[in-house]
Amino acid sequence: MPRRLLITSALPYVNGDIHIGHLVEHVQTDVLVRFQRLQGHQVLAICGADTHGTATMIAARKEGVTESAIIERQRQRHIADFAAFGVAYDHYGSTDSPDNRHLVNQVWAALRRGGHIVERAVEQLYDPVAGTFLADRFIKGTCPRCGAVDQYGDACERCMATYAPTDLKDPRSVLSGATPVVKSSPHWFVRLEDFRAFLDAWTQQSGAVSPALVRWIRGAFLIDGQPLRDWDVSRPAPYFGFEIPDAPGHYFYVWLDAPVGYVAATKEWCDQHGQDWKRWWQDADCEIHHNIGKDITYFHTLFWPAMLKAAGFNLPTRVHIHGWLTVDGAKMSKSRGTMVSPRTYVDAGLDVQALRYYLASKLGGTADDLDLNLVEFADKVNADLIGKVVNLASRTARFVPRLTATYPDDGGLFAQAAAQWPAIAGHYEQLDTAAVTRLVMALADRANEYVETHAPWALKKDPARAEELAQVCTVSLNLFYQIVVYLAPILPRLAEQAGALLGRPVTSFAVATEPVLDRVLPPFQHLMTRVDPLAVARMIELSKPPPPADPPAQAAPIMTTSTDPTPPADDGAALAAEPIAPTITYDDFTRLDLRVARVVAAEDVPGAKKILKLTLSLGGDARRTVYAGIKSAYLPAALTGRLIVVVANLSPKAMSFGTSEGMALAAGPGGAEIFLLAPDSGAKPGQRIH
Repeated sequence: MPRRLLITSALPYVNGDIHIGHLVEHVQTDVLVRFQRLQGHQVLAICGADTHGTATMIAARKEGVTESAIIERQRQRHIADFAAFGVAYDHYGSTDSPDNRHLVNQVWAALRRGGHIVERAVEQLYDPVAGTFLADRFIKGTCPRCGAVDQYGDACERCMATYAPTDLKDPRSVLSGATPVVKSSPHWFVRLEDFRAFLDAWTQQSGAVSPALVRWIRGAFLIDGQPLRDWDVSRPAPYFGFEIPDAPGHYFYVWLDAPVGYVAATKEWCDQHGQDWKRWWQDADCEIHHNIGKDITYFHTLFWPAMLKAAGFNLPTRVHIHGWLTVDGAKMSKSRGTMVSPRTYVDAGLDVQALRYYLASKLGGTADDLDLNLVEFADKVNADLIGKVVNLASRTARFVPRLTATYPDDGGLFAQAAAQWPAIAGHYEQLDTAAVTRLVMALADRANEYVETHAPWALKKDPARAEELAQVCTVSLNLFYQIVVYLAPILPRLAEQAGALLGRPVTSFAVATEPVLDRVLPPFQHLMTRVDPLAVARMIELSKPPPPADPPAQAAPIMTTSTDPTPPADDGAALAAEPIAPTITYDDFTRLDLRVARVVAAEDVPGAKKILKLTLSLGGDARRTVYAGIKSAYLPAALTGRLIVVVANLSPKAMSFGTSEGMALAAGPGGAEIFLLAPDSGAKPGQRIH
């Protein structure tokens, strides 16, 4: 029976641009939306701009423009960045809209009627230089619970504790760097303890929160015998936001009006399409799915459900929570060029489908963090999408003009893949796209074995075997199409291309259950581009901040003295001055036996700062131990399973930590920029490189 789902992402704040960390969530949301639509369900995808707070007010002052101008500019930038990655929401609203003001007042009135609001004086941190009270995110200091430094004023990223900004140790203002002073002002609070019994039952019994997160919530907040802390939902002027109707000069805190933005954006879409918004937010038949990062779990599993309960709105059916993105094992950094914007990614010449697939292959439906290893990114995409999926079409579609009228005997491959759909769909439902990609790549492996066994390129050479060639190509192209249909939520562009190639658009998953037959094939068009490591390096360089301006030139001295007889030289002269090693002959070079090797294991070497120990397979039972000075560029866990190139006939060399039985080939200037040479994705361990 068709379902009705409202699916949201967390609302990006307008005081910053989108980067690849945001894409984790929005691509994940888009995958869920596309999956449910291909299932035949009715889906409304909602997002919008989170607008209120001190940051927007300060930014407007600095630029000499209105807050509305900043909101609309950033809103359009965000929409364009998401669209570049195939993420399109049915409506992308703004929390500063009239509809949101009306609904926030409605929620506030419900909380008032329920007796859940209390007023009391609060000592709050005030920036004496900027002349404003400081929002939580404009204060940094040391976590009062675990001692982590450089933490925000409301929550610790290390231990996930929440606290009052005044509890922070060694606080400082992010706006001016000044030490804040304490000022008293009346504040209004929601008594969250009033909802204790409801929240206990909802978190544990509704299925909206995963069991692992239920345990975390109960251990951190819903602690037996400890009342929930009242939630401060107001801020005194000056503040950019909605003024509290019954408290002039005071404004709703951004975390009260921001989630109501989900409802307001829904209402705006409904008004444009002649629908009733209550059908989505006050109808028990509608499912509400929130997709968020783990840093805002507290707000979406305690505060927000309490607000919805008080206002009589639908509660979330599921709160999907993902972890943070790291790049090459480290937190994203502007200085290192790893805080990449969507536009920079595209400008570097990289295919957006490649990153969609890689992120999906790492997301397991849990709050675990995921790492974008830039070398693995290129290797995995090239091996999976180019070497396994696209090659099924590119190696066969050119050989025949038409698919056969009946489906040939394929040894049960198509039927076996069709039988895998319930398992694949179950993983999509839980947003475990890592499991989806594993299952689908296993199907691709079996399909490629079929192609290798039947060798259509060899059949093409014999006109007498034209019918056999047509049968093999028909099987291969149908397996390709079936695989792409299963990946369509992740790779919508490739699904469009596959639909055009076989004359059957991917309109539902049902199209993967029956083979495509008796179709004239159009001229084959290129489907995907390999990820070029040079383009990845270019992306990182483009993402780095520009170097500081050169200092003013100094007047040249009239006379200098030096103990160095060599005059200053440019880089070219310096390189030319370095002695060149003795020449070798071409025959010397050809004596190198370069082989493909698979990294079976990689581990640190105790006491060695630069060396990793690699255990390599050269095919069969052949194993080699190689010590490589690549630790500055590679984490051991990221190397396991990779194909590399080694000098296999290098004489063993005894070292203090063991004997190295070969050499891994790499290039680069050193440090983090060491790049292991990789063979083609279809290469096999032990294969010789010529």
